[in-house]
Order: sequence, then structure tokens, then C-alpha cells
Amino acid sequence: MVADDNTFVTEVLPHEAWESLKTEPNSVLVDVRTKAEWSYVGCPNLDSIDRELIRVEWLAFPDMSVNPEFTGELFSHFGDRFPARIFFICRSGVRSLDAAEYVADILREIGRKAVCVNVEEGFEGDLDESRHRGNQNGWKQRGLPWRQT
Repeated sequence: MVADDNTFVTEVLPHEAWESLKTEPNSVLVDVRTKAEWSYVGCPNLDSIDRELIRVEWLAFPDMSVNPEFTGELFSHFGDRFPARIFFICRSGVRSLDAAEYVADILREIGRKAVCVNVEEGFEGDLDESRHRGNQNGWKQRGLPWRQT
């Protein structure tokens, strides 16, 4: 999805997101998974690059409906300075793509410019042949920094 006003959605692999976060000071990583996922599965750890992970649920557990406060909660982290690049991550890259597209639409509506970037593969990656995550690809499997909360 590309817009004429420089607000659009693109996708990168986890290691590409990590490299961009390390080198682009006006970028952020938003984890859109549920509170349970953050607690029990772990989260990307940005301490080594002196960044804070933004955690805002896109779909609220248990019914997995869209969080009606999503953009308000997310934008409250930005104050008056919106980042130029917003990376979105979830378990496998599906919810985060939906969230990135939604935020890009809202930013266009309010006249803000940013690149919304979905982290393909997500935090845990795709299902393997045994229907398990974390073995095939994703942030954790690629050896990027993470921690259990």
C-alpha cells in the first residue's frame, strides 16, 4: 500500500528491522501482541541500542477484537514527535501487518507522515512441520535480542 503523501506500509525481515532500529534514531518498534504473549513468550529486547519497546495490544484477548484504544495508546508514546519509521511486530507478521496498515490510514487522515513497517515472520515465526513456532524463522530464531518478562 503506497500513498502519495509518503505514508505507506512496507515489510522487512526481523534482522533488517533490527539493523534499521540500530541506525535510524527516529524509528520505533511496536509489539502488538497480547499481554499474555508478552509475559509468557517474551519480547524483543532493545536495551543494547538504548531503545524502549512500545507494547500496545492490537487485538484484545480473549475475544481477539480490535482494541478500540489502539491508536490513542500508541500515539500517546509519541507526544508531539511522531517517528519517521514505525516497525510493527506480532507473533507471525499477520496481526502486525493489519496494525501497520490501520495506522498508516490514520496517519494519512490526520496529515502525519511516517513509514509503517511490518516485521515479516514476527517474533516467533512460521509454523514448522510439527506445527510449532520458533524453529523456522522469526525474531527469536534469528538470534536477535529478546527477554522473558
